[in-house]
Amino acid sequence: MLEKIDLGVTIDKETYRQEKERLTTRLGELQRTLHDMGIPVLVLFEGWDAGGKGTLINELLMPMDPRSFRVYNFKKQENEEELFRPFLWRYWTKTPEEGQITIFNRSYYSDLFYRKSTDTLSMQRLMKQANEFEQTLSEDGMIIFKFFIHISKKEQKKRFDKLLDNDITAWRVTPRDKKENKHYDKLYKKVNRGLELTDNDCAPWAIIEGEQKDYALIKVLSILERRLEKAINDVKMTPKIKLTPLIEVGDKPFQSKILDGIVLDQVISEEAYQSQIKEYQKQIRLLQFQLYRERIPMIIGFEGWDAAGKGGCIKRLTRNLDPRGYTVYPTASPSDIEKKHHYLWRFWRDIPKNGHIGVWDRTWYGRVMVEPIEGFCTQEEFDRSYREINEFEKQLSDWGAIVIKFWLQIDQDEQLRRFTDREGNPDKEWKITEEDWRNREKWELYKIAVDDMLLKTSTVDAPWVIVEAQSKYYARIKVLKQTIAAIEKRLDN
Repeated sequence: MLEKIDLGVTIDKETYRQEKERLTTRLGELQRTLHDMGIPVLVLFEGWDAGGKGTLINELLMPMDPRSFRVYNFKKQENEEELFRPFLWRYWTKTPEEGQITIFNRSYYSDLFYRKSTDTLSMQRLMKQANEFEQTLSEDGMIIFKFFIHISKKEQKKRFDKLLDNDITAWRVTPRDKKENKHYDKLYKKVNRGLELTDNDCAPWAIIEGEQKDYALIKVLSILERRLEKAINDVKMTPKIKLTPLIEVGDKPFQSKILDGIVLDQVISEEAYQSQIKEYQKQIRLLQFQLYRERIPMIIGFEGWDAAGKGGCIKRLTRNLDPRGYTVYPTASPSDIEKKHHYLWRFWRDIPKNGHIGVWDRTWYGRVMVEPIEGFCTQEEFDRSYREINEFEKQLSDWGAIVIKFWLQIDQDEQLRRFTDREGNPDKEWKITEEDWRNREKWELYKIAVDDMLLKTSTVDAPWVIVEAQSKYYARIKVLKQTIAAIEKRLDN
């Protein structure tokens, strides 16, 4: 891509002045329209050091309403919060909400371009994750701009020398800057290949000729104007979709019957339970220390029927763990802020550090169970959810996490017994709500959704474990045993 760029292009002062005045006024108008329409925008600035990224960002922000944009300057990962999280964690958590513009001064691409010890296969995997990240956000309605500010090796050195000649600006030229210029030709090949591999329809690269700063600014502003106008017009032309339930009983005559094939007569005596659970809890505490020592993160998700015993299993699973090394996340309906982001945003935000354990009491799978049944998502959103979830879990696994998901299965009679028991017990009546009873009426719909979910999202990297939970004792022991087995398998590899 870079080899086709003519770095000698210029713009005369009068044209620059007229276009800058027009474009800045227009972009201010477009920002207000984006805010009112709830369209999020992500702008990435990449390029050579001394290319002028900071100047371009400052000029871009001048006509903007500061209440509706954020700028993040990303440097090399330096703190523990970032180093001990997945590659895309710090970018996912800073994506804009609806109606906001977020600007990244350097991004995950700098992380890729400047990595030294990453082999070709690993680099391709991370490039793939970057493409998946952008596709997921774009399909959810985010407009993504990617600008690479290109200057020659000669021009870069000239700018470095000018900064170094002034005592006030010399500090801005770092040893890494000098090294970049020295190895410009080698880095050029790596950057050029990376741009080719991550140039896609949903987030295309715009190469900006940066040697004349006036030309660079007008080109950036023009691209923003053109694509934002198109995005706004596309949204205006798209018919408003009325949300309706997407799953109906009988609409899939050849539906898989995974849940119907589960045998629920497994039991364990109280005596055996009390003996085994203490032993397994001791064992998992020791394994937790090994995970921490080897910096292996673990992601554990719990799903299941209401009153299936998720809370009880989590309580016994974590009973003996060091509380400094795990967190339990109870997932409720999304807040107003969470609704303004992609549905995976709130889960990315809580990903634990290396060596820590994250336990979710209900998970991101609400997207493919609750939302299509209750009419909270469109057909298009639902259709791509399985791919998005599988990519999410694969990225966690590639990062090094152990990912395991439990589905707790009971039958309708057992659920009714537990509901009735809760209503009649003052210590438990808080656990039963009108929503639980309402969900029970949709049992057959949920069976269809769960069968699909188990079939399409149980992978080698993130398997589903079905837990026969008719007996609470049996369920708790199975959860502990399967968790221990998953950890031991990783430690043995």
